[in-house]
Amino acid sequence: MKNSRLFTTIAFAFMMLVSYNVDAQKFRGLDKSPMDAASIGRGNKQLAKVYYSRPQLKGRTVGKDLAPYGKVWRTGANEATQLVLNVDMNLNGTKIKAGTYSLFTIPGEKEWEVIVSSDLNNWGSSGYKKDNTVASIKVPVTMGDESLEAFSMAFAPSDDGVHLHMGWDKVRVAVPFTK
Repeated sequence: MKNSRLFTTIAFAFMMLVSYNVDAQKFRGLDKSPMDAASIGRGNKQLAKVYYSRPQLKGRTVGKDLAPYGKVWRTGANEATQLVLNVDMNLNGTKIKAGTYSLFTIPGEKEWEVIVSSDLNNWGSSGYKKDNTVASIKVPVTMGDESLEAFSMAFAPSDDGVHLHMGWDKVRVAVPFTK
């Protein structure tokens, strides 16, 4: 009887170990819109950083199939894009205190409205509330020479602050944050 219990206990422990290792090696597939970040400055001199997911065109059209004109967009894929300002900035004459915000856009054919919102931890644009807008600006659309397959963001210094550049396909917009 003792040997039978010991054998059962050892067999049970072995099965648990094997099943744990099998489950531990299951990985989620590659995200089709990988997470990325863009920043300006380094270390304690970093002015701003943006975290966003990078959707791909894959034969679709900006304004029609992706980032539809006239509708609030999360400014990327998956979770809403997160903007971290490490210093106070201004957008369109409105002071934005250093902190973490969501970045939404309303794309248009000739201009995009860019919205800094106090709404945080949103999946997509479903958590967007106009009442939580901290600042917004309408910026003109320009067209680039090359098509970008993946939605892309980058900061560039300007004389009075930084510009957040967004590009997808041949669409380009620049958002002027000033000090």
